[in-house]
Amino acid sequence: MTLYRATVLDTPADPFIGGQLRCEEDAGVVVEDGVITARGPYAEIRRAHRDEPVVALREGMLLPGLVDTHVHFPQVRVIGGLGMPLLDWLDQCALPEEARLADATYARGVAADFVTGLVDAGTTTALVFGSHFASAVDVMFEVAQRAGLRVTTGLVVSDRSLRPELLSTPDRAYEEARALAERWHGNGRLRYAVTPRFSFSASDAMLESCAATFKEVSGSWFTSHVNENLAEIDAVATLFDGAHYVQTYARHGLVDRSSVLAHNVHPSEEELTLLAALGASVAHCPTSNSALGSGLFPLRRHLDHGVRVALGSDVGAGTGFCLFKEGLQAYFMQQLLGRDGVALTSAHLLWLATAAGADALGLAEEVGDLSVGKQFDAIWVLPETGDPLAVGLGNAKSPLDALAKVFALGATSDIAGVWVGGEQVAAGRFRRP
Repeated sequence: MTLYRATVLDTPADPFIGGQLRCEEDAGVVVEDGVITARGPYAEIRRAHRDEPVVALREGMLLPGLVDTHVHFPQVRVIGGLGMPLLDWLDQCALPEEARLADATYARGVAADFVTGLVDAGTTTALVFGSHFASAVDVMFEVAQRAGLRVTTGLVVSDRSLRPELLSTPDRAYEEARALAERWHGNGRLRYAVTPRFSFSASDAMLESCAATFKEVSGSWFTSHVNENLAEIDAVATLFDGAHYVQTYARHGLVDRSSVLAHNVHPSEEELTLLAALGASVAHCPTSNSALGSGLFPLRRHLDHGVRVALGSDVGAGTGFCLFKEGLQAYFMQQLLGRDGVALTSAHLLWLATAAGADALGLAEEVGDLSVGKQFDAIWVLPETGDPLAVGLGNAKSPLDALAKVFALGATSDIAGVWVGGEQVAAGRFRRP
């Protein structure tokens, strides 16, 4: 049992429907076997736990672990390929790199870079877009397990429109996916995600193969891309005889409460209605949408239809692992939309980066905020003295303002500690030998 003393900020209730930022400036948080068993004013908690060791985190602030709902493991080494729309960027940057992961040794190096990026950014839970090669997905699971992260990932499958070495067949995709799920699904903090790359590269036969895995692997998740780029959307409509993008997945039973679709920048009203009715979630990837010129995300339309939305970094079209940066970019996008945008506060941004992601991934009972009964997944934000963020925090007018400084100025270098299930993992200025 350990008692943490810190300034704690979290969002246990949705700010989009009336929830508020919760802040305790001198809180005590008791953690036993990875679970928060008590929380309250430090003096009160200390009186009740006089003999427990205290971890003093009085400077900076303690936040819930960040949750990334869309991030590509094979693309960590191609971040920064600017100046191209989606399909060109895939052809010139992403797919040539993804083909290299056929070499398991190369894939292991990429996985190590990727997991280091997640942890150093304070991401404790992630829905990871895997590799087209089963051997590389094995490596991803292995490295994530060793790091102790909560990761949901799986084999990426396609049978058209991509480089030949990235293509599979429905039968082979099914067999490889089932084998991977058998090894890794439910193993510690790991889960399996059925992952067609997108309808543009997956025929009805391939999607039906995905549906079989999704149905047969109890507790698995489904993820793919949707409505990211106008040229992509037109191509999908042509391939599927005019069907709208969401329907290409839904008609195979792939869209439900266990589904997270990335981007959805250009949805129709019909698609938003369907996503809400089926309970699916959308991963909003702001820096990627900006870098590829995909468009401004219609957050208000999603909220008005009741569609769940969380944040994704979309590494490597996105410009890094830091969800603080994604939150800031989401804020910028809504500002640019004017009357059609949503006026976001720092409480909204923290919700999108933590509890909303946990909810999207079906983990809201375990993580997403620092309430009693939840797993102690947490990050300690502590900038160096003299850093712009340290100056900002020292002059913040309120907890909401201090949190706004974190999203405006925070970076991976400001993450001083990361805990998953009560276990401190290597991150930032704290490194395990």
